Amino acid sequence: MQTNALWPEADAAKLMLHRAMEELTGKSEIGQAFARFVSKSDKVAIKTNGIAGKNGATMATNKELILEIVHGVIAAGVPPENIVIFEQYPSFLAGTRCADRNRVLDPAFPAGITAMVHENKDATMPEIRVCGIPTKFVRPFTDATAVINVTLIKDHGICGYTGCLKNITHGSTINPHAFHAHNASPQIAELYAQSVVRSRVRLHITDGFKLIYDEGPLDKNKKRRVLHESVYVSTDPVAMDVIGWGVIEEWRRNHSLPTLKDAGREPTYIRVAGDLGLGVFDKNHILLREVSI
Repeated sequence: MQTNALWPEADAAKLMLHRAMEELTGKSEIGQAFARFVSKSDKVAIKTNGIAGKNGATMATNKELILEIVHGVIAAGVPPENIVIFEQYPSFLAGTRCADRNRVLDPAFPAGITAMVHENKDATMPEIRVCGIPTKFVRPFTDATAVINVTLIKDHGICGYTGCLKNITHGSTINPHAFHAHNASPQIAELYAQSVVRSRVRLHITDGFKLIYDEGPLDKNKKRRVLHESVYVSTDPVAMDVIGWGVIEEWRRNHSLPTLKDAGREPTYIRVAGDLGLGVFDKNHILLREVSI
């Protein structure tokens, strides 16, 4: 795969996504593959992860991959006007290179696509209580009928690992910091278990071009950021987080770092999510198909 070590070449991102979606769905045409998860009547929200791409850092979901996801959704029949890319803050959105801090999209994106930020306050749904804490999910999330979660593989200084589950729960609520106690477990699992989430999130696409195996989630120590050159797709956020967690542990072991458990931040919320029926936690029942390009 061609790379410049900062982000993937556009052709490589396209090829990786197409091959992964074909492997997941059995459909070789990208529109047919995405049509398994979205329909022309859907309002589609694409949740990115740009926190570690702000202020000149480069560890964010990559524009090249997000653009190909947008093309796939449009090919499935969704009008561009019904597609929104959203993030928490302007700096996070700019970190993905999809748009600038003023939410002006890169001209490579089709006309009609919109970009939004919620700044942990743009919410219209009735208040709910999760783990005894009042919260709301934000409007870009609740206005959607279908959500595509575009995540990363990263170490996290509080909960150990951040991937599919946390990108939704802490990236789409008004008070994410209220759910960080006790390594954010079981809070992440309980938040994801809410019907507002389970009724909307259709697909998880993990941008594994790079990963952070220590000192995350921000891209502070470039020595802890490494190329991984992969894209993962799944309908199961628990299984995908189990896989990502395992990748992080392997890199930590290879660099003589303690396990996340020994470091005092085992991501136990992933196990809790499995217990709640949100996906498969047992590695013996997770099938990972590797496709080379």
